[in-house]
Amino acid sequence: MTEAIPPLPWHWNGEALVPENRHWARRADALFVVGQVYLLVEHQDRSSNSHRHFFAEVKEAWKNLPEHLSEAYPTPDALRKFALIKAGFCDAHPFVCASRAEALRFAAYLKPVDTYAVVTVKEAVVTRYTAQSQSLKAMGKDDFQRSKSAVLEIVAEMVGVSSAELAENARRAA
Repeated sequence: MTEAIPPLPWHWNGEALVPENRHWARRADALFVVGQVYLLVEHQDRSSNSHRHFFAEVKEAWKNLPEHLSEAYPTPDALRKFALIKAGFCDAHPFVCASRAEALRFAAYLKPVDTYAVVTVKEAVVTRYTAQSQSLKAMGKDDFQRSKSAVLEIVAEMVGVSSAELAENARRAA
């Protein structure tokens, strides 16, 4: 099995890409074979401004939730995780039970285990959906941008505004 190569910091010296420091030079020497050709792909870090603005917009949406929804989403994080699941940025964990009655009992037991999870019952199958992490380590720039756009569309709709209006309201509130 081939070891996955993590992003390593390099700099261009005008003639070659050189590892940024001695530690990475030793790591590169252990990972790469002299004379072998490697494809280079630029790694784009996520913007910390984009990350902060996203969380500000989710918080703004949460503060403006209609009263009938505010109890279901007691924190901005609960709202964000629900929207991630609704947008499909989630992991599904199905559990097959012997009967629908058993599935309903199991679902009732399962729900308090993760208060952010969405638990559904269809016939005798219980499915628990958990939001994917949006941490820098877990989600790259492109996936984060897709999840951010999808989540903001969902929460904006929940509060009855466009995503552009939500962004403007969050900017003014900051």
